[in-house]
Amino acid sequence: MSRLSASAQGHLAMLCFSALVAGSFSLGAQVANEITPTALNAVRFALATVLVGALAWGRGDISRAGFVAPWRYFVLAGLFTLYFVLMFEGLKTAPPVAAAAVFTLVPIMAAGFAWILMRQIMTPRMALALAIGGAGALWVIFRGDLPALLAFDVGRGETIYFVGCISHALYTPMVRRLNRGESAVMFTFGTLLAGTVLLGLYGWQDIRATDWSALRPLVWITILYVAVFATAATVVLLQFAALRLPSAKVMAYTYLTPSWVILWEFGFGNALPGGMVWGGVLLTILALYLLLRDDSAEKTQNFKKMQI
Repeated sequence: MSRLSASAQGHLAMLCFSALVAGSFSLGAQVANEITPTALNAVRFALATVLVGALAWGRGDISRAGFVAPWRYFVLAGLFTLYFVLMFEGLKTAPPVAAAAVFTLVPIMAAGFAWILMRQIMTPRMALALAIGGAGALWVIFRGDLPALLAFDVGRGETIYFVGCISHALYTPMVRRLNRGESAVMFTFGTLLAGTVLLGLYGWQDIRATDWSALRPLVWITILYVAVFATAATVVLLQFAALRLPSAKVMAYTYLTPSWVILWEFGFGNALPGGMVWGGVLLTILALYLLLRDDSAEKTQNFKKMQI
């Protein structure tokens, strides 16, 4: 990735992010009623902390300077752990694709928080891309069925998860606001360590009450997946991208999540959707293309300003 520009690296990181996040919807929905959200997430954060900590140590990223103002990590961890706990709480009743629909509301909220915190302003092309991506995601979610879209009834699980998505949207611009030059791996380690402490304290009773030996293998597979891929890897990818791209662009990749969820569901034995749905997939690809074009337009404008 060293030969790619900083913005291209950010886009590639978020492409991987969207695919990995989608897996947690499909797996999480299958085990959400077998273990409490706080117990599951406490274990996932602990495992992820060990993994990322080992990576940070091996890279030589851990330093005393990295722990200056540790309150920053607890702020980020509070936002991130709240998102994950409410996600699994919502998945107790919300289907994976419906939850993915709620997740697509994150980009516009992230853009709003980015303006409030950092005065990041969306260009017209970026706003158009977000709108097209949102339309494409809804098309995928409701499988091209307009009556199904019009009859959409938000349930309790979706409402709970929406609160978590607000937290996720605020987390993204806060990464850039609170980072003081730490590497993405070091910053991720600090966030995960703080999250492990918060979840350990808040969810101690649930952790003690869980019969860990009685959990079926799929629960452990889910815990390992969300710890390694949907936590350690995605937090690194998200913070890596957030330091290279505007918040709205970072979260725009959530529009790909419903499409990835469909593929994950197919992998679990469910049928692929009909041809109409793939029109929505093309819209999300178009949205990402517009975002990439937006990068080029911004570079051209900046170059002209330098010439003047």
